[in-house]
Amino acid sequence: MATILIVEDEIPINELIKRNLQAVGHRCISVIDGKSALDEMDKHEVDLVVLDIMLPEIDGYEVFRQIRGTPTIFLTAKGSLTDKVKGLTLGADDYLVKPFEMLELLARVDAVLRRSKKTNKTFELDGVRIDFESRQLFLHNHPVDFTPKEFDLLEVLVNNRNIALSREKLLELAWGYDYVGDTRTVDVHIQKLRKKLEMESRIKTVYKMGYRLEV
Repeated sequence: MATILIVEDEIPINELIKRNLQAVGHRCISVIDGKSALDEMDKHEVDLVVLDIMLPEIDGYEVFRQIRGTPTIFLTAKGSLTDKVKGLTLGADDYLVKPFEMLELLARVDAVLRRSKKTNKTFELDGVRIDFESRQLFLHNHPVDFTPKEFDLLEVLVNNRNIALSREKLLELAWGYDYVGDTRTVDVHIQKLRKKLEMESRIKTVYKMGYRLEV
C-alpha cells in the first residue's frame, strides 16, 4: 500500500489515525509539528500527507507550500467555508473537518491515492484476486461471476480490512446514503461472497454488529 505522513499535534488523534491506516495496510510516519514534517519529507518518499493546519513550529499552510506536489489531505478543526476554500485553493486534494469519522478519512485517503495512482489496482488473498480497475474477480485464476453490489460490498470490505463494520455502515458505503432497505440484504450478500470466493474463514461475523475482512 502507500507510505503516509501524519502531521497532527493532538497525540491521541495522531495515534488513532496511525492505527487505523496501518490496519488497512499502509505504512505510516507520524509527527506532531510542522518542522518535523518537513524533516521527514526530506528523509522519506511519501505518497500522501494527512496534515493538520494549526501546528507548532510551522503551520500546516506553510508546510503544504513547501511540500507542494505531494498529495495532501488537510485534517483540521478550522471548518469555516473560508478556511475550506483557502485549503482547496492552495491545491490540497481534500479537506476534512474535525471531529470526523475514521471510516470517512479512510475512504478519502483511498480516493486521493487512487487519483494519484499511488494505490494498488489489484488485491490478492488466499487464491482470490480482485482487479478494481476492470472490476473482475478470480478464484485460483478462474473468473468468478458476481453482481455489481457484491463487488461494491467486497471493495468496501477490502478497503476497510481488519476493521469491524456494522451492517448499517456497510449499507451506507456499498449501497449509498439514500438506500432504503433491510440490513438483512447485507447478510445475504456476505453469504454469497463467502461461498463464491471460499472466504468463510476471512469474512468474519462480528457479534451483534456486522462483519470484518481479516487479513
